[in-house]
Amino acid sequence: MIDNSVGKKATKALRNAGKVPCVVYGGEKPLHFSADELAFQKLVYTPKAHTVKVDLDKGEKVKAVLQDIQFHPVTDKILHIDFYQLFDDKEVTMDIPVRLQGNSPGVRNGGRLLFRNRKLTIKALPDNLPDFFDIDINSLKIGDNILVESLLSDDFTILQPDSTVVVQVKTARAAIEEELEDEEGLEEGVEGAEGAEGAEGAEGAEGAAAEGGKTPAEGAE
Repeated sequence: MIDNSVGKKATKALRNAGKVPCVVYGGEKPLHFSADELAFQKLVYTPKAHTVKVDLDKGEKVKAVLQDIQFHPVTDKILHIDFYQLFDDKEVTMDIPVRLQGNSPGVRNGGRLLFRNRKLTIKALPDNLPDFFDIDINSLKIGDNILVESLLSDDFTILQPDSTVVVQVKTARAAIEEELEDEEGLEEGVEGAEGAEGAEGAEGAEGAAAEGGKTPAEGAE
């Protein structure tokens, strides 16, 4: 249902009536509409990257994709939804979820599965947008990985580098050591920052002392 009233009172009235205020961007001008909250359940509460058709007044339909959603901090009710209008001849950029399928023999043999990228950013025409990237891990042994380059397609462009690791299997020890190295790197960064602040403080104190010592001498002259 189209709704051109976008003020705070109108928005509050819509919510009190059990409807969700929405807006579609990307066209010549923003399109405001509202719909029952139940109408968004299959769209919002799913990991899929869905495109939708919004029915407006006079039979007009707009193809769009979910851009942003706001929830109430206490009740989790949907407060507002932003959509982005899609055009058949215009590419759009979206984050597509990655879904793992199967069981890795490397994990069964004591390895650890590291899911590096749970979403991949792609650019494609609306009709070529996939809901998921399905990755078969049935052949992943210890030391194996799956890179972005194995997921390339003529239907879309993946914006991450081809060498980006999506999922890999490492020995449990190697995976733990890697995590510890990452944590140590973060700790060193914090300590380095604290040390730098301490050094700056010391230099400032020395400078103040030097200036303070010079003033009496000038006065004595």
